[in-house]
Amino acid sequence: PPPPPRLTAAAAAGETVLPVLVLACDRSTVRRCLDKLLRYRPSAQRFPVIVSQDCGHAETARVIASYGDAVAHIRQPDLSEIPVPAEHRKFQGYYKIARHYRWALGQVFRTFRYRAAIVVEDDLEIAPDFFEYFQAAFPLLLADPTLWCVSAWNDNGKEQMVDAAQAELLYRTDFFPGLGWLLLAELWEELEPKWPPAFWDDWMRQPEQRRDRSCVRPEVSRTMTFGRKGVSHGQFFDQYLKFIKLNDRFVPFTQLDLSYLKKEEYERSFLPKVYAAPEVKVEELQGNRRRELSAVRLQYSGRDSFKAFAKALGLMDDLKSGVPRAGYRGIVSFVYRGRRVYLAPPSDWTGYDPSWS
Repeated sequence: PPPPPRLTAAAAAGETVLPVLVLACDRSTVRRCLDKLLRYRPSAQRFPVIVSQDCGHAETARVIASYGDAVAHIRQPDLSEIPVPAEHRKFQGYYKIARHYRWALGQVFRTFRYRAAIVVEDDLEIAPDFFEYFQAAFPLLLADPTLWCVSAWNDNGKEQMVDAAQAELLYRTDFFPGLGWLLLAELWEELEPKWPPAFWDDWMRQPEQRRDRSCVRPEVSRTMTFGRKGVSHGQFFDQYLKFIKLNDRFVPFTQLDLSYLKKEEYERSFLPKVYAAPEVKVEELQGNRRRELSAVRLQYSGRDSFKAFAKALGLMDDLKSGVPRAGYRGIVSFVYRGRRVYLAPPSDWTGYDPSWS
């Protein structure tokens, strides 16, 4: 049965309903994802779970059906092969994923007419405060047109690179992180007409789509991926993803003032903090020297120095359309050997260079 229209009791009480759209295919481990979503959600009315299944995989369909009315199960109707350029034959999976996203988001926003949606994939496990986080950040998305998503994911969120004692800390980032993210219906209206045939997430990271907008992301990830089996064949999984720390301390985000994340306030507070941090050399960091400094800045001058520093310190060093993972105005904030480090361009930074890749 289709999910109920948005005028449930929660909506009538003036609370926005934030459905969770779970994209599934042929992994019966979707159970691990759904179990956590249903365990942690504070309200079935405010957070309906919609599982969109592609691939027509029978065992996965049985797992989803076993939840009965607790989740809505919708099925992507077009399971045909997609004609792809010969050199992309091995990427057929990415074409099917883009087709599925387009159909499923169309259902959520056009057919069911939700105001916003949280998107997760079937191999994500969520933190206990996942719903609290999105509920609290949703008003920011409404209020600040320079934000276009809220993400649960920190690309550099490995255990030794985050400050678990600051689980309440959130950032703006120019890099679209995905992996558990919230978007408004208006954004879908803008993207749907030009939705790409494949590689949708990197397409969103292009300047034409991002249009200088940012996402909110946490210090400590609110999702982790357990899916080594997937279209990317575990390439990032063994190197990075399996080390991402999943937050385990519930933060009451809805009781916190998150206005510091609005663009004007953020630039007033975050940028001076970064550029006031004393500059150190990478050797000093690696040699654990100048310990009296609790926050330091490592300055890079170009693409090659960024990549060299990132590699040396264990950060993800890839750039998409010139934007480093988790970066804001070129700045990547992380913890190294127990202290805060800002890997930053010079303070007269003028913008990303899409030729950096």
